[in-house]
Amino acid sequence: MHETLLGSTTDPISQGIVAALLVALFATLAVEKAHRVLVVMTAVAVMWAVTYLTPYKLLTFEATAQALDVNVLLLLAAMMALVGVLKETGVFAWAVERILERFGGQPVRAITLLWWFTAIASAFLDNVTTVIFVTPIVLATAQRIGAPIRQVLLPVIMAANIGGTATLIGDPPNIMIGSGAGLTFLQFLEELTIPVLIMMCGLHWWGARQLRVAMGARADAPAQADEPGYGPRITDPGLLRWLGGISLFVLVGFVTHGITHMPAAVPALLGATAALVVQDVRYLRAARPTHEERQHGILHVLEKEIEWPTLTFFAFLFILVGAAVGTGLIETLAGGLRRAITDGSAALGFGERGTLIFAALLVCWVAGILSALMDNIPFVAVSIPIIGSLIAALPGDATVLWWALSLGACLGGNGSPIGASANVTTLGMAERQGIRITFSEFAAVGARVTAFTLVVSSTFLAGYVVLGPDRVAVAGAGVLALAFVALWRYEASAHG
Repeated sequence: MHETLLGSTTDPISQGIVAALLVALFATLAVEKAHRVLVVMTAVAVMWAVTYLTPYKLLTFEATAQALDVNVLLLLAAMMALVGVLKETGVFAWAVERILERFGGQPVRAITLLWWFTAIASAFLDNVTTVIFVTPIVLATAQRIGAPIRQVLLPVIMAANIGGTATLIGDPPNIMIGSGAGLTFLQFLEELTIPVLIMMCGLHWWGARQLRVAMGARADAPAQADEPGYGPRITDPGLLRWLGGISLFVLVGFVTHGITHMPAAVPALLGATAALVVQDVRYLRAARPTHEERQHGILHVLEKEIEWPTLTFFAFLFILVGAAVGTGLIETLAGGLRRAITDGSAALGFGERGTLIFAALLVCWVAGILSALMDNIPFVAVSIPIIGSLIAALPGDATVLWWALSLGACLGGNGSPIGASANVTTLGMAERQGIRITFSEFAAVGARVTAFTLVVSSTFLAGYVVLGPDRVAVAGAGVLALAFVALWRYEASAHG
């Protein structure tokens, strides 16, 4: 058995054991007989038992540090803490009332507005940060107007993953692809914005239809705020102003990643720390607290606002996927993809364009399916050098394969609750408020949205090869215009 520097054995049996653990994890999560943290913890325990009690070294304890994505874990914890301080200002309840003042007579339109806001914000922040900020507002708005939570919250998650696909910083796989392929923020924006907007039009139409069916006559019944200008107020305007500046700093830190090379967790942690310090200093000025009372603020945020079960789930999932990387399972899967492209193209006798289209579609769909079943970050990390070598071997301009990898990896995350960080984070925040969405409920929606977005992606990729980047952008703009017109007509007819 060959052993890597991480101490993992890379023989077929080791890879098969890890694959079996991943399949068992997915199947157990699907039937929902135990909490997801217990399920993934058990899988990791079995993995370590095999590692230390048999000749098959799946992932040693010492190699765990390299498997954990500390950037993601700290980013989540820091942004949750920042949102926890924001809650103390009353801004979320105030935002709900302002939405109802503006769109209270059109409840479904108010909800779809939040979906679009989530998608756009996910492109320029990142989708995990966006859902941490948006989820409290969405939940409060849905409860305020009496909308079913599942039909409101699931499209928010889908919109976050779709919107994050559009830019270099919207989703972690895009950051990795941009770095490995030398692609810029503007290139992502220019090539992927139009297909992403078309996908959002489809999500809006389908989600609004489902919501109207679920709400019945209440879908377009007035749901105004208590009184214009009244209702919940900002409870601490001074703290909110400080947090506005801190949030702007965090946003600038995200957007300037290409210049500063700071991982997303760094500005997030700086912002969360500053928010907690400002909150504590303002509290000291306004009161004369005892030592225990002063501790209460920071402890409340740490204990009540940070989703520790979600972070624990992520940590164990990263360890299990680390075993898939260490044993070479993911590399084997990616290598199989490369062989399928070259052998399939030769067998079918495709020409230059046909080979590129076949390769792009295969990369997109394989990445999409695998991203629904496991974390897409290690898959993308291993795929980047393989795609690079494939581009060098294929005829013509094979840049389309980078867009295929991006679209498949980012959009495939909508396929299951564990497919993307935004999914797990949002569901964890909802569960904290007593709102539980089952694996099957998520998958029933996610599978349809994933299939639709991958079909749109496939059409874009084929057009990119046949028409070229410029002409496919023009054709896409025409399709987008028609989609917006159709959406406007639908909304107009829905409101009578």
